[in-house]
Amino acid sequence: LGLSLHNMKTTIILTILCISLFAAADILFQEKFDDAAWESRWVKAYPKKAEGTDGEWGWTAGKFYADPKNKGLQTTQDARFYTISAEFPKEFSNDKKTLVVQYTVKFEQNIDCGGGYVKIFPASLDQEKFNSESEYNIMFGPDVCGSSTKKVHVIFGRDGKNHLVKKNIPAETDEFTHIYRLVLNPDNTYKVYVDGNLKESGSLEEDWDILPPKQIKDPKASKPSDWVDEKEIPDPTDVKPDGWDDIPKEISDPDATKPSDWDDDLDGEWEAPVIPNPEYKGEWKAKTIPNPDYKGEWIHPLIDNPEYKPNPSLYSYPSFKYIGIDVWQVKSGTIFDLSLIHI
Repeated sequence: LGLSLHNMKTTIILTILCISLFAAADILFQEKFDDAAWESRWVKAYPKKAEGTDGEWGWTAGKFYADPKNKGLQTTQDARFYTISAEFPKEFSNDKKTLVVQYTVKFEQNIDCGGGYVKIFPASLDQEKFNSESEYNIMFGPDVCGSSTKKVHVIFGRDGKNHLVKKNIPAETDEFTHIYRLVLNPDNTYKVYVDGNLKESGSLEEDWDILPPKQIKDPKASKPSDWVDEKEIPDPTDVKPDGWDDIPKEISDPDATKPSDWDDDLDGEWEAPVIPNPEYKGEWKAKTIPNPDYKGEWIHPLIDNPEYKPNPSLYSYPSFKYIGIDVWQVKSGTIFDLSLIHI
């Protein structure tokens, strides 16, 4: 009952979000997976055919649901790669427009390690040859693996390089359906929502290393040779105590006794075993005092980076044409559903 109520709540949230989107949006792609004809709209790829590790997709509402007709794509085999894509009705650019990517994902298998993200591609994608190396514009969604990786990816592809967001955006890891939404604005800002709740926002320039840094270390500057950066120094007035070096590190065990059956002629002269000397204090070192000549940590001066140029169009891509799923899953069962893209 609890699972069904949660799915009903998710459905209500999704409905509200969709109504707000439809009210003033140009819907460029929508997939509900509500009919068997989905297979004619999606192209399966098999990049791991030679290794035999491509997984097969299922079409189901899952183990629990609010509506049995609300189906999605499900990964069905453990330890497999899953690769599939769909074409948009028309190619478009998000230049000077707000782009929204939204979809739902349900880790009903209690996922241990696997992806739940989607990728958005330009028109250059070859759907039948789609693989993990295919260049994409945006990769967005949750990724989970053990206790170390539980995050939402927001990755932008630029000039053959993939730029990861520098902030940690936590992902949902329970067995329920969650709505992931990315908003990319024409002022180079972004927002990430999960179930309608704002999880992260900020600037593309600040939260990604897409552009060269505004400032760099001055290549002509170096730490002066007479710079003193030792906070403390040995006390020149401190003197090693007399007899310090005469104390041995180990001594003969005073409690040891020669065994009664020890034969000096056969066994040699008996020697007591050694033990750490409780009086030994180690190598003597003078106590330290604050260094009167200490200047603090030397900081390399910065200069404006001649290679830096602001780019007001970081958010913009000239071509969007496909959406795809390209994930590895140790334990299968993830359901992708209700994909929506609009500007």
